Amino acid sequence: MGDTVHIGGRESRWFLHGMTALVTGGTKGIGHAIVEELAGFGAVIHTCNRHEYELNECLSQWGMKGFRVTGSVCDVLSPTDREKLINKVSSLFNGKLNILINNVGVGERKPTEEYTAEDTSFLMGTNFDSAYNICQLAHPLLKASGAGSIVFVSSVAGVFAVNVGSLYSSAKGAINQLTKYLACEWAKDNIRSNSVAPWFIRTPLVEREMNNEEFIKLVNSRTPAGRVGEPKEVSSLVAFLCLPAASYITGQTICVDGGVTVNGFFLP
Repeated sequence: MGDTVHIGGRESRWFLHGMTALVTGGTKGIGHAIVEELAGFGAVIHTCNRHEYELNECLSQWGMKGFRVTGSVCDVLSPTDREKLINKVSSLFNGKLNILINNVGVGERKPTEEYTAEDTSFLMGTNFDSAYNICQLAHPLLKASGAGSIVFVSSVAGVFAVNVGSLYSSAKGAINQLTKYLACEWAKDNIRSNSVAPWFIRTPLVEREMNNEEFIKLVNSRTPAGRVGEPKEVSSLVAFLCLPAASYITGQTICVDGGVTVNGFFLP
């Protein structure tokens, strides 16, 4: 196959050996699954969390598994913390970054008329502004790598109407639009940009809903697959989008949703 490098009998385009990655919010839920997925493909990873004890616990576990993962305490809502995070990544990875996973997200379900200015600042700041700014800060590192890939963890709430709150949905819709824009603007720098939009996934973020049997029945009834998703079912797609094998995929928002976004009125 010409100049294609093979590792263990497989083409190197199916591996991330030698590549560097930053995963925000990588200590639990989907973010944790993404860290382990990328590490399993051979990437060297840096992640962050607001809580040092959670971060240290995960780093210890990953070390025992043989994963190459480092971490920083960071509140992505803070511009100063974001700058420190990217400076740390630049120092660790010699000014180059192959993969940026914007994973951090928060939600608060309220009727639209009840959201306050503080709610807007917090939810939009965490879900959209932080990811936007981290992309800006990371751009020189992604460009320097010669082959950069950005993946946003969005939501089906940014694709169609879901009863999770208008601010959360608006932020995720903005993320999906940013995905398209960066794919076009930064293509000249060999940077790809894609978005993964999960449906209801079994994570600590939805622990309360998971304990509500009636709610879960409703979720399953609207989902053609008939069940909620698992974090690894999202992380596998994220990893694929980062692989060299996905080098012609950019600007896409791909739903990981058991079919819910295509279910107009199909009864179980």
